[in-house]
Amino acid sequence: MSQTNVPAQPGDHDRTSFDKGPATPPPPGAPPPASVPPAASEATRLLCAGTYLDGAYRDAVIEELYVHEERFAAPSLGIDAARVLAHALRARRLELGWAAALLGLWLASVPLSYGLTMLYAWPVVLLGLGRFVRRLPLPYWLAAGIAFLFRWWGRFSAAWIAVFLVAGAFGATVSLLEWLLPWSSGSSYSSFGVEGTESSGWTESGAFDDSASSGPNAFHMWVTLLLPVAVAALVALQRHRTARVLQEELSRTRFPDLHRDPAEQHTGARFQRLRARIRTEQHGQLVMYRPGDPFRGAGEAYGTWSLSVELRPRKDAEVRQLDNAAFLERIVPLVEALRVPSAYRSPQARAVVRDRLRELEADECVFLPADGIPARAAAPYAPAELARHRAEAVEEGGETRRHFLRIRIGGWHEGLVTTVFVRVHTQGGMLMLEVAPHVLWPVRQEFQDADRLAHHEAHLHPVVRGLRALTGTPRAGGRAVATLARGLRSVWRLATGGHAAALPEGPGLSVRELGSYGDASLFQDMDAARYLKTVQQRVAAGVTTALREAGYVTEEFEQRVVNVAEGGVYIESAQGAVGIGDHNTVTHNDRRGGAPTEGATRGNR
Repeated sequence: MSQTNVPAQPGDHDRTSFDKGPATPPPPGAPPPASVPPAASEATRLLCAGTYLDGAYRDAVIEELYVHEERFAAPSLGIDAARVLAHALRARRLELGWAAALLGLWLASVPLSYGLTMLYAWPVVLLGLGRFVRRLPLPYWLAAGIAFLFRWWGRFSAAWIAVFLVAGAFGATVSLLEWLLPWSSGSSYSSFGVEGTESSGWTESGAFDDSASSGPNAFHMWVTLLLPVAVAALVALQRHRTARVLQEELSRTRFPDLHRDPAEQHTGARFQRLRARIRTEQHGQLVMYRPGDPFRGAGEAYGTWSLSVELRPRKDAEVRQLDNAAFLERIVPLVEALRVPSAYRSPQARAVVRDRLRELEADECVFLPADGIPARAAAPYAPAELARHRAEAVEEGGETRRHFLRIRIGGWHEGLVTTVFVRVHTQGGMLMLEVAPHVLWPVRQEFQDADRLAHHEAHLHPVVRGLRALTGTPRAGGRAVATLARGLRSVWRLATGGHAAALPEGPGLSVRELGSYGDASLFQDMDAARYLKTVQQRVAAGVTTALREAGYVTEEFEQRVVNVAEGGVYIESAQGAVGIGDHNTVTHNDRRGGAPTEGATRGNR
């Protein structure tokens, strides 16, 4: 498999092999902030924690990155998807171990209790039906009423069974045994208790004698009574273990040390192979994409726009030819200059500036479709092949192979990532500028609360912890069965899917996008808007500078870019229909027989 070095990480402001032109260095006394590798970022830590908190998220990560070996990894902006996969696999192994132990406890209790533990199945089924009805598409009053009946019927049944078991364990006569246990009809247990000890199964010395009775006895009653306690103990231990993982292995102080991460120590050959591939693909300047979703991994499109203007020479200047690379030579230094704090500050004041624009990254990337490549290992990630693709793509203006300038700002500890893709193309005396801003919204709130949840669980009073675990006992058996079923399903898909021999595909989903919840605070919205407007302003300034230095008229471009970049449509003439606002389409039917023309923009979020 072709290998390439992982590109510069956040905070590393050295220019890459694709960059052209001198970068504007920061002034003396204002060193750039310390870089944080994606594998140690806060967003990566929270996503790793999410694999222990959300089983659906964990299964989706494993399905995408581990089962579907033929799929390329989506660009992982500010995170390390390979480390998230490592923790997803470890969380599944731990959960499968707990599920097997719990299910084994249930199965072992059946013969030891003479089948009395099967009595718990009825209230568990009733409680499960109550939860199921609440999710049905029924009127709220109807669903809530039926769920209420099922829930309290299950609780009453559980209480009645508990009374029966306690009474039987202490030697009381229970006349309803044959109703509760049809298989015990006619057994000597019907005379259990006050009728004598012949059928009780207990000798005068107090030892249990299995030959004395063919039906349930006090020993079976106690086993049945202690089963919920044992299950609750396993549930409590599992929660405590998860809290320890969140508090220790995924703590802010220990997580940055990759070599001490137990999840990274897994020695499976498949995991080692896929981890190397993911880390080659996720941060590379080559993006292997799926045609239906080329910007997978970058987040939500945020006001994508484009414009075209005629390249008209000025009468008072000598005209020089412009190619696409010449525009990038003007844009990149202006964008990178955003890293520099205000020049009017003292060196000491500049050194303490924490604006995330100081960590801005600008590199060039090439988008290639995954279709047509014979194998995932054949993707051109080698530096020489990558440079060749860049040199060819920057000027060709192709449809499937596309070259973009990628400008990224990772704010809020990589919790809010804004990325602007810029493409400039000249053809037939026209300049086309395409700008595709994208935003990765914050990590799910449940994942952000991982530290708080772990602290709460670790500091609960033992009695409260036990009661919480006891209330989770009815669901524990069903969850254990579902967990083992999902594990077996994954193994079956690995064995029979044939994904290793399948033709390569683009990424089906992004670990980072899947862990986002699509909402942000007002502060985060303001920051995203500021980053995007600032970067787009510098992009427009770079194109304007290139046009002016080459001897072309810039007034038309400056006027159009102001209108279009702000989410509107530039209209040269007000004759005809005019639409005002976002998501409008203006159509003009030429009465002279020409084809209809229209202009449209996507409104901002």
